[in-house]
Amino acid sequence: MLRQLPDFVIEPVVRAALVEDLGRAGDVTTDSLISPDAVARVQLVSREDGVIAGLRCAELAWRLVDPRIQVEVHLPDGSRVAPGSVIATASGPARGLLTGERVALNFLGQLSGVATATARIADAIAHTRAMVADTRKTVPGLRALQKYAVRCGGGANHRFGLDDAVLIKDNHVAVAGGIRAAVEAARANCGHLVKIEVEVDNLDQLRELLELRVDAVLLDNMGPELLREAVALVNGRMITEASGRITVETAVPLAEAGVDLISSGALTHSARVLDVGLDYLSA
Repeated sequence: MLRQLPDFVIEPVVRAALVEDLGRAGDVTTDSLISPDAVARVQLVSREDGVIAGLRCAELAWRLVDPRIQVEVHLPDGSRVAPGSVIATASGPARGLLTGERVALNFLGQLSGVATATARIADAIAHTRAMVADTRKTVPGLRALQKYAVRCGGGANHRFGLDDAVLIKDNHVAVAGGIRAAVEAARANCGHLVKIEVEVDNLDQLRELLELRVDAVLLDNMGPELLREAVALVNGRMITEASGRITVETAVPLAEAGVDLISSGALTHSARVLDVGLDYLSA
């Protein structure tokens, strides 16, 4: 079952987007054209194949503008859609529907794009043991929402921030004075519940790491053959994660090499927005 984000996480982000859009004077176009008494019924429709995420954001965008607006969801987050799929229907005061339209569509399109990008890789590697995971390369302010969208697309979440796990990367190793020194310092200074992952980019570094007590290894920019050797060396002693310029095409041979995870920043920083439109139905 897909776990929804609580409203207290979503609402501040949606509210900020509405403030940005409405500015100091509100929707001068709609308010000058549409009667306050007018009502309307509209539907959210997918224009292409994809996976839906962000419906609660769209609903909140309208309800914050006018709480009288009602939204009926037909295809919930995580649903696969095709061109012409009716995702949801909204009805109520016409002014509120028109004023909140762009913010609602921005969130729904952006988050559905993340879910769709995730699903494409997840589908491509479904025959393997690997899962596709996100990174911290998220749009500022949207991390919780984008990571939720990754889950909608069938992916896994990596760290949510710098405070929930240790990830020792090449620059940390350089400053700390080596892999062993970095891992020992992390073990000495972090709590017993904090997991430690270390990035390596060659087998010599991996062999050194295997002498230490860590939870996961990030195998960075390794080709499929080298990755297969690395997985064999690890032999189940820690979680293996592959990364580096991941696409649908490159993910397949990496997953087939036997890693547990494939992480991709592109899921969140470069996902193309899913084309979702708003169609007017009636008054």
